[in-house]
Amino acid sequence: MKFLGNVLWFLCGGALAGLSWWLAGVLWCVTIVGIPVGVQCFKFAGMSFFPFGRDIVYGGGAFSLLVNVIWLLVSGIPLALEHLVLGGLLCVSIIGIPFGMQHFKLAKLALMPFGARVVPVSYITGVKTIW
Repeated sequence: MKFLGNVLWFLCGGALAGLSWWLAGVLWCVTIVGIPVGVQCFKFAGMSFFPFGRDIVYGGGAFSLLVNVIWLLVSGIPLALEHLVLGGLLCVSIIGIPFGMQHFKLAKLALMPFGARVVPVSYITGVKTIW
């Protein structure tokens, strides 16, 4: 089921979302100081391309908070707005609600990406598998 969800997601907005994260990563990697931020963007681009079967676990400390504030001012707000608009448009129809919920999950990630990890979800037990 997650394969079908990921294919439909990619065709109906996931490609645009993933490319947005990828572009943000490229722009951050232009400077040497921004390379760690760009690498994190590339990790979350993969999550944006194929989100079904994965979940996000938040954590981190003071350094993550500091980098999240800088991220929010530079790149976080446009990415979060993109996900909120796409999620709202998809939630208009009943069929689009699961896709809209994924966009809302990614909007939260766009606001606080540092200290977050992507983990697989076991559909049999519904438990997050943390590696």
